[in-house]
Amino acid sequence: MATTEKFLTEEIPAAEGIVRVLESAGIDMVFGIAGGNMGRLYGALYDHQDTVRAVLVRHESLASVMAEVYGRLTGKPGVCTGQGIFMLANGLLGTLEAHFGSSPMLFLSELSDVAPYTQHAPYQSGTGDYGGADTKVALSGVTKHTAVAYQPIQAVHATQLAIKHALSGEAGPVAVLYHSGCFAGTVDPSQRPYLYPTSHYLPVKQAGNDSDVRAAADALLAAERPVIIAGNGVRIAGAYDELARLAAQIGAPVATTASGKSVIAETHDLALGVCGNFGQDAANEYIGAADLVLAIGTRLGPADTANENPELIDPTRQTLVQIDVEPKNASWSFPCDTVVVGDAALVLARISEAVDAIGAPSPEILAARKAILAETRSRNNFFQDPRDSADDVPIMPQRLLVELHKAIDDDAFITCDAGQNRLFMTHYFKTKGPGTLLMPGIGAMGYAIPAALACKLVHPHRQAIAVTGDGGFGMAMNGVMTARDEDIPITVVVLNNSALGWVKHGQGNRTIASTFKEMNFAEMARVMGCKGIRVENPDELPGALAEALASDQPTVVDVVTSFEPSFRDVTSPLTRG
Repeated sequence: MATTEKFLTEEIPAAEGIVRVLESAGIDMVFGIAGGNMGRLYGALYDHQDTVRAVLVRHESLASVMAEVYGRLTGKPGVCTGQGIFMLANGLLGTLEAHFGSSPMLFLSELSDVAPYTQHAPYQSGTGDYGGADTKVALSGVTKHTAVAYQPIQAVHATQLAIKHALSGEAGPVAVLYHSGCFAGTVDPSQRPYLYPTSHYLPVKQAGNDSDVRAAADALLAAERPVIIAGNGVRIAGAYDELARLAAQIGAPVATTASGKSVIAETHDLALGVCGNFGQDAANEYIGAADLVLAIGTRLGPADTANENPELIDPTRQTLVQIDVEPKNASWSFPCDTVVVGDAALVLARISEAVDAIGAPSPEILAARKAILAETRSRNNFFQDPRDSADDVPIMPQRLLVELHKAIDDDAFITCDAGQNRLFMTHYFKTKGPGTLLMPGIGAMGYAIPAALACKLVHPHRQAIAVTGDGGFGMAMNGVMTARDEDIPITVVVLNNSALGWVKHGQGNRTIASTFKEMNFAEMARVMGCKGIRVENPDELPGALAEALASDQPTVVDVVTSFEPSFRDVTSPLTRG
């Protein structure tokens, strides 16, 4: 007879119970700032420093992004925490990223309710009573679920349920707000509702049903010219090997969405690069000529499909097969002929098995498909640009990105920021390893630096490089201080053209509020106690990057770049269709 033990055997404070829940879910880091009643949580974290690291940040936005990236990389909910009203004001950057990018995340905060004076507008209150803010309502619009716990036992159970909700189906952020009553007493193991181990709340991944898997395999094998579009869902599932295996089995080239960039290394012989608005011409051309499109872990949004241009994807002339963990995402933007609902890694593995059982394409067919791909890549100058070797001063971004590609390890993490520099990374930077590049799904400035911090914390033995513009660096330079405080040796590469490039180029001859005064960010880094390297000539790039990557301290490489290249250079003609 099966038996289930209870979660607790002794009476403990709620904060202690919350930390034990995190431990039991395998969560080994918490990002944030102690404040308000969340100081109680830090009191409990003090006793668990051997299992859960409390990472102090300089701003709540850093905590939220670091938690989002932790969730993306580990598959476990990343935790950001801090005082209620300030987390609401400053902690939404990573929360929105998790919401749009399907990263599991916990937003743990409190209400600053000062009970029993809640109805008298206490200072900083977020209960929703007259005179205060309504933190729950505000967070409900950007999370999968927001819960309020009022008692100690509710605090522990709500944290367990938050982990369940964050991981179930399409992952995402879940918030728990703790009323002061949570910390006023203790959790009694004899009290109902009883608490049970957190493991029982962790969802089981789905692998698709048999008939859908078989239908997908049949469709792939019946196609004459199949192509794969892989999105961020492949990253969330860690399905890199499964994706590459299926692609090789059927000879299907792999394009990615912008948020899925690097789920297959762009050095792979079946890679097409990013498709859509700012992608590779080779990717868009090959997809448009395909008779079957297999979409994996992507909603096929307008930026990924050149604003739904039928020259790229057209369900009236192409067979569409979709794999997604969330049924609501199936046949969303386009009607699909076959949908398989489940975890990308598990579903891809099952489809590969079905392909083997039915009979994979012959070597002659695979060779012919590779030949078409090679010709398409060559004709469209796949990841080649005349300015890759330019000696111009200021430095061409293309030259910088080629030198960066040469300098980094194959498994180095690259994190992108927002703006024109992100478009250049999308279009010009060729990723070397699967799962190595992360970019902000909502296009938020200030993302790259905290994202790199989280990458380095999760994988301390791999290089972590944040690539940002000068606008994004100005927003997140406090992350360099956090890097020094917490001894996280990341490299930050700044494309410094003294402008909001995308904005200023878009303004044409009527520029306003888009130009910065010249700044030396290397000097700023040195003042912060970090290494700073200023690069003004392209021949200095290899040495500067090598020095930064070999450094054992946070290093800012401030590269003075040309304003000449623009977003128009990397915009697909299909967007005008």
